[in-house]
Amino acid sequence: MILWQGAGIYLQYELYLLFAGLVIIATLYSSVGHGGASGYLAILSLTSYGIMNYVWLKQHVWVMNLVVASIAFYHYNRAGYHNPKLTTPFIITSIPMAFIGGMLKINPDVYDLLLSLTLLWAAYKVLRYEDRVDNLMIRLRIREAYLWGAGIGFASGIIGVGGGIFLSPIILLKRWGDVKSAAATAAAFIFLNSLSGLIGMGVSSQLNLDWSLLTVLIFAIVIGGMIGSVYGAKYAKQRAVRGILAVVLLIAAMKRVIEYTII
Repeated sequence: MILWQGAGIYLQYELYLLFAGLVIIATLYSSVGHGGASGYLAILSLTSYGIMNYVWLKQHVWVMNLVVASIAFYHYNRAGYHNPKLTTPFIITSIPMAFIGGMLKINPDVYDLLLSLTLLWAAYKVLRYEDRVDNLMIRLRIREAYLWGAGIGFASGIIGVGGGIFLSPIILLKRWGDVKSAAATAAAFIFLNSLSGLIGMGVSSQLNLDWSLLTVLIFAIVIGGMIGSVYGAKYAKQRAVRGILAVVLLIAAMKRVIEYTII
């Protein structure tokens, strides 16, 4: 009896900590136009939900992505930073590939390894991310954008992220857009990829959402998404928070790498 009471108290406090963590992650990610999937996966992997299978994790994270990405896109678009000509080539090829990736069933160990590598990549890019981009922009190469969109969409469908953590650095490094236009494009890209991945899981009969849990999680990320997207669209500059975000991603990535190695 005492053991059950202790377990109940632990889970209650864990939910509070999870709620707080999701608010922070949603705030940080939405400030740069991202849905937050890699951050949500990091937080969830550090809780008792980390034992859930990859199918469960992917679909719940994608739903959260839809919420935060839509909020971020609304604020960046309203502020005039969305450029449809930049966004369209990426989403044309990413949507069908995310759908295919979402349908695929992969070995859980392979998923853990891919997720760990994704989190490490995300942490690296967050640390290396530059606030300032050279004013000289280069015209978007449509065919290259198609290829990037397809590759990121497919990887996103398999891993369970929206792909913004990959797309934004590519846009900036290629000089196809500035920080805020990249954020607006990433938000639209993430929303559509996440929706496509969910549809793919539904078609393949893998969709099984826990709405009682999602209600709590969505409440947390709406708070963070509103704060972060308004801040990002109006004030920008996230240099101070990127170190904290990178630490969270690294902890989660190393946790999964260690578990994968030991098992």
